Amino acid sequence: MQPTFTPTGAAIGAALLCLTISAHAADTQPGALPAPDAASAPLAAGAFSAESTLNTVTVVGNWLESPNEAKVLDHPGARTIVDREEMIESGASNVRDVLRRVPGVQVQDSNGTGGSDISLNVGVRGLASRLSPRSTILLDGVPLAVAPYGQPQLSMAPVALGNLQAVDVVRGAGSVRYGPQNVGGVINFVTRPIPKTFTADASVESDIYSHGGGVKTIPSAFIGGTNEQGLGGALLYSGVHGNGYRASNDHVNIDDLMLKGAYRITPADELSASLHYYDATAGMPGGLTSAQYAADPFQSVRPFDNFSGRRKDFTLKYAHNDNNRKFELLTYYTDSFRGSNIESEGTGATAGQRRLVSYPRNYHTFAIEPRYSQLFRGENVSHEVGVGYRFLREASDEEASRTAFYRPGTGFNAPNAPSTLYQSRTGGTTANAVYIDDTINVGNWTITPGLRYEMIRSYVTDNFTKVRNDVKSEEPLPSLAVLYHVTDQWKLFANAGVSFGPLQYFQIAQTTNGLTPEKAKTYEIGTHFAGINGWGGELTLFNIDFDDELQLRGGTAGSPDAWTNLGATTHRGVESSVRYDFGALAPTLAGLSAYATYTFTDATYNQGTFAGRDLPFYSRHVATLGMRYARNRWLLNVDAFAQSKQHSPGDPAIANAPYQTAESANGALGDIPGYALLNMRLGYDFGKAAQNLKIAVGVKNLFDRRYFTRSTDNNAGKYVGMPRTFYIQASLAY
Repeated sequence: MQPTFTPTGAAIGAALLCLTISAHAADTQPGALPAPDAASAPLAAGAFSAESTLNTVTVVGNWLESPNEAKVLDHPGARTIVDREEMIESGASNVRDVLRRVPGVQVQDSNGTGGSDISLNVGVRGLASRLSPRSTILLDGVPLAVAPYGQPQLSMAPVALGNLQAVDVVRGAGSVRYGPQNVGGVINFVTRPIPKTFTADASVESDIYSHGGGVKTIPSAFIGGTNEQGLGGALLYSGVHGNGYRASNDHVNIDDLMLKGAYRITPADELSASLHYYDATAGMPGGLTSAQYAADPFQSVRPFDNFSGRRKDFTLKYAHNDNNRKFELLTYYTDSFRGSNIESEGTGATAGQRRLVSYPRNYHTFAIEPRYSQLFRGENVSHEVGVGYRFLREASDEEASRTAFYRPGTGFNAPNAPSTLYQSRTGGTTANAVYIDDTINVGNWTITPGLRYEMIRSYVTDNFTKVRNDVKSEEPLPSLAVLYHVTDQWKLFANAGVSFGPLQYFQIAQTTNGLTPEKAKTYEIGTHFAGINGWGGELTLFNIDFDDELQLRGGTAGSPDAWTNLGATTHRGVESSVRYDFGALAPTLAGLSAYATYTFTDATYNQGTFAGRDLPFYSRHVATLGMRYARNRWLLNVDAFAQSKQHSPGDPAIANAPYQTAESANGALGDIPGYALLNMRLGYDFGKAAQNLKIAVGVKNLFDRRYFTRSTDNNAGKYVGMPRTFYIQASLAY
């Protein structure tokens, strides 16, 4: 079926285009340029307003590169950037903590088969958060998933917080240039850049948990610089080591190492490369039944569950950039391994027994992506035409083996017991994607129509039966984005687009359920503003319509651990954020600032026995509130986070299944209460005389609020959240 816009979406696009033409005709004389305002600051790259001439417009090209506030203002969709300073001051220990600050993004604590410190569970706008399957998640523009098409889940998220310069979250208007799996937007983790002058620093954070006796240490180090001939390099390291707040969340060892190099060939040409190595192991404490959680929420009854992962990748990029043209040629290769050991519960004659199941999996990905953008200047209008292509090939080798059944607590040494290989699959994907868009600047308007075309060929072969399943998809993905420049500091936007999610390897192998790929239509309307008398913020209304959304049924009673098509679903809501610098009010208040965010999401089933009810594992209401006060060398941060209740209602694919709100005995089903947390941090900067030593102490979950989440996969049950946690931060810079 070919993607089509709804009549409402088409009408919005036509109306916006008519408004553009009429506004241009009313405000601009034929053959005349808008009058320049010498007092106004130059616009960000790609921006255009009635106060500037076309000479200020420069080619943007890759708009994910070097994210900053100016790029957020000129982006025709919902976008938020969290910079390194915010990460440090929030006391964040991992990228999950950072993403909780972003409107529209909901992060589940580690749970289920994504229950290790290595995984990432992120859902945007009510989309499934388990292993982050519906957002394009990148590291410096390179897909973070082991296989972007066939295995996009982030059971291994190979990125450590200390190596990051910023986290850039684009919740809409990203589907033309980036994909697949982009209905939940694009999240780009931006690593620290190569500095122009020699720089070296080191930092460490230690988290001390009030329950479980665990301590985790997060060390980071950086050294780099660029010489006079334009040759630069940097070495980045960050890791996590120690024990968590639950039993069996022990022996966490994560090491993330990156070597970056760049050479400025000419003022307009640069060659850059990076080598990245990530290695991690961590225990998974597993889910608890309702009775086990009541007895001790921090215990673990799964001593053998663990996860390990390793990734090696190489990227090489050539870039040419002048005022009118930008060309990039990016190529990358990734070699990933991820493995887990998870105890599986017996049923029927083996009820009360377990067996240990191992899941070793290897993946390889190669891609080449040329992009070209050309700026054309007319008398009253400019066009930046961008074209791009990506060839990507990936291969997978997935196995599973299991021991014989045994009774827990009998001393059976499951990790060293003989195991039998019962599953062996190989798969691969060859994907070609092309896109074209045209950023049209006219008057105070920027209009960007675009089209992406995905051509995907995937297969899975069962190495036991020799049965091979092949699928192919060819999908045009149109989009239209409009930005109105009210002033240099205030922008209005609207956009509409189609997103596509191809079938993944284990879905292709699941031949009996007749699964179909996902397709969704997304609409946004909103505003960005910054630097207006100390105020900044954003407001976005969004709507996502799925034709037929996929959901993991889970391993709860009566449901196989398999995928099903839910039918149509709708996700709609509003995202907002505001920040204020009190120094704009009075000089005596300089150094005092505050922020707040609020998101309302309504994500519902549209058909079946659960029609009209909430989708699982998202909160309708999420809010944050914070304050920052800097005086002399002291810095105080206070941050609060709150979310409303969530649901784990069961399997709608079971005939006449009830929408379960009461807690099930195994802890997997039932409502999940909302909660609120308060964090505080106090820091001191000793200054240059002490090698820029900075020390901070803080506490997370100040009031030790007890909260939990659930899992319905084959590691089902209740999972307690982080208790009161004290932390210490220290850093040196040279």
